[in-house]
Amino acid sequence: METKWLEDFVSLAETRSFSRSALLRHVTQPAFSRRIQALEVWAGADLVDRSSYPTRLTPAGQTLYAQAIEILQDLQSTRAMLRGHSSAGQDVIEFAVPHTLAFTFFPAWVTQLREEGFGALKSRLIALNVHDAVHRLVEGGCDLLIAYHHPWVPLELDATRYEMVSLGQEVVAPWVRPDAEGAPRYRLPGRAGHPLPYLGYAPGAYLGRIVDQLLKDSPQAMHLDRVYETDMAEGLKAMALEGHGIAFLPQSAVRKEVRSRKLVSALPPEIDRLEATMEVRAYRQRPVPSAAGGKGANGVQPKGSAAALWNYLLAQAPKR
Repeated sequence: METKWLEDFVSLAETRSFSRSALLRHVTQPAFSRRIQALEVWAGADLVDRSSYPTRLTPAGQTLYAQAIEILQDLQSTRAMLRGHSSAGQDVIEFAVPHTLAFTFFPAWVTQLREEGFGALKSRLIALNVHDAVHRLVEGGCDLLIAYHHPWVPLELDATRYEMVSLGQEVVAPWVRPDAEGAPRYRLPGRAGHPLPYLGYAPGAYLGRIVDQLLKDSPQAMHLDRVYETDMAEGLKAMALEGHGIAFLPQSAVRKEVRSRKLVSALPPEIDRLEATMEVRAYRQRPVPSAAGGKGANGVQPKGSAAALWNYLLAQAPKR
């Protein structure tokens, strides 16, 4: 029996929906259903009454639900104690951060924290793709997740289990190397017979999905020839700096290059907007209530340094 089966089961008991729980657990619905079935095989009893809608638990399922909450909370508490004995200690904050934000946003943000009131912090950064970074938070493998948010590609994190604070905004827009006169080497939108070389994100990349939607919604057709792709914005920037084509890049990734005129906008005056504004957010698991009996399988008690940072971020965040 795997602990993630118990976490799946607790989620199902609380959402009463296989599809909703599969989304929250970041797996496909067939895979989620197989894990629930595997738990039933292990338990030797039907845990879910599949004759009703919304989904409800059998008596055996209700018994396991109550026990699963306690088991998972005990495991989380034990893990927290073990992590407290690690070399990192209680003063090191562990961040899961997608690659682009790890290279661009995170270093400047830590500097801002130090200079604008919070002071220095000890941190451990785990750079991952967006899916794995979210999974790291869900599995309790980090203190904070920092990620982009956009309505086109929202992160489906259960608000009853995870809380969020806004850290600012990020704009993604098209950039290109200038020619000898300082004008864009390639300028959108291109022509049907002469598409422009396009440096794109690999399929499934978070920023790629944002850019794909941006191009799809553009009132003017863009004529682009995808000549290169990669998962990471830094890889696209390197190719753009060499003059290989147009790349849609986050503002934080190109700030220095734009200032030094190594990259310029690929937009002509007649196209006034072809950019997407994303929010940069921090997420954490909601702490277990101090009183006994707090609900939630994934609740944790945050280490002191992480709790102090979270409270500071909440105080600094713009009021909604």
